[in-house]
Amino acid sequence: MIRFLLRIAVFLASSAIGLLAASWLVSGVTLRPLGFITAVVIFTVAQGILSPFFLKMASRYASAFLGGIGLVSTFAALFLASLFSSGISIRGIGSWVAATVVVWLVTAIATLILPALVLKKKAATS
Repeated sequence: MIRFLLRIAVFLASSAIGLLAASWLVSGVTLRPLGFITAVVIFTVAQGILSPFFLKMASRYASAFLGGIGLVSTFAALFLASLFSSGISIRGIGSWVAATVVVWLVTAIATLILPALVLKKKAATS
């Protein structure tokens, strides 16, 4: 159970870091403090649901697109987060493309690094 909760925390934290990075690096991305948490939760849930779905569809119907599934699910999750929360808005096609790439890259890196940091802290306190 603790492992499951840690995974959720890592996914939420990596989503938050990715959205913050996009707002800092992409001029058309705006985060609003009051809706930021909602945007992070919506993005994380959407990403968690859509990634396996898109992966399954691509492997079944278009295996050549398997490498881009992360980008597609990130774009879809960003779209849903911007649609259903006031915490994030993205203006312009270029900003959508750049935000998708930045969030995908940063969340991927954070998802790899954060567990190592958590385990390192846990080992240091034990």
